[in-house]
Amino acid sequence: MDRSGLELPTFEAGWVWLAGAGPGDPGLLTLHALHGLEHADVVIYDALVGEGVLNLAKSRAGLEFAGKRGGKPSPRQPDISRRLIHLARRGKRVLRLKGGDPFVFGRGGEEALALVAARVPFRVIPGISAGIGGLAYAGIPVTHRAINSVVTFITGHDASGDVPGSVDWSAIAAGSPVLVIYMAMKHLGRIAARLVDGGRRADEPVAIVSRASTADQRVLESTLGDCAAAAVAAGIVAPALVVVGQVVRLRGGLDWLGALTGRTLVADPLGLRSRVEAG
Repeated sequence: MDRSGLELPTFEAGWVWLAGAGPGDPGLLTLHALHGLEHADVVIYDALVGEGVLNLAKSRAGLEFAGKRGGKPSPRQPDISRRLIHLARRGKRVLRLKGGDPFVFGRGGEEALALVAARVPFRVIPGISAGIGGLAYAGIPVTHRAINSVVTFITGHDASGDVPGSVDWSAIAAGSPVLVIYMAMKHLGRIAARLVDGGRRADEPVAIVSRASTADQRVLESTLGDCAAAAVAAGIVAPALVVVGQVVRLRGGLDWLGALTGRTLVADPLGLRSRVEAG
């Protein structure tokens, strides 16, 4: 690829770049993230960064795993931050590579503040968050002007690993027509129950997207009342996104990946065209 006309930043020694790798497909990397991979001396990557992305790093780059997986032994966050600082102070070009976007449930803010405190220069490279790009690969738009003008992104667990106690589930249930829930599989039944208790319909459409945008992507369509049991029955595994709302039903017309393998798409699955044209 000819990039001679692009003014890409110099990856200087002693710097840390906090970069998003997107939801999984290497083609969804930004040019800045690819540039970082090609010039980094050390790549410290998360569990959601796939082999296809890591293969783009320069041949002499050191690759260090720093992934966190729920319920499994994982590096401590302070240790990861200290490692970034140590390598940068040794004059290394350090690429901290995270799945999705580093500032969307990615602890990038914590690491950036640690670098500030240590007086280590850094650059933030946004990535395509799985809650947007991953759902697009499933044929589910997070917004549609005939359905919703609000979307809420939620984490399915807090720092303790439990359902977030600081979330007002009743207010979210009543106030946001579309919910996108990250890291929800462990507590999906409890989260669904709280939303129903808050006023959501048990038969509201839900989609669970596992390993979004990769060759192993799976999409399960269900309802809020049944989604937890359906996920277990189908063997859906993390990493997975859960989306709640009527936009899920648009997948019948927008599953472009399914169309590539022969699925027949419905031109207007919710009969929205007349409403849109009428304003």
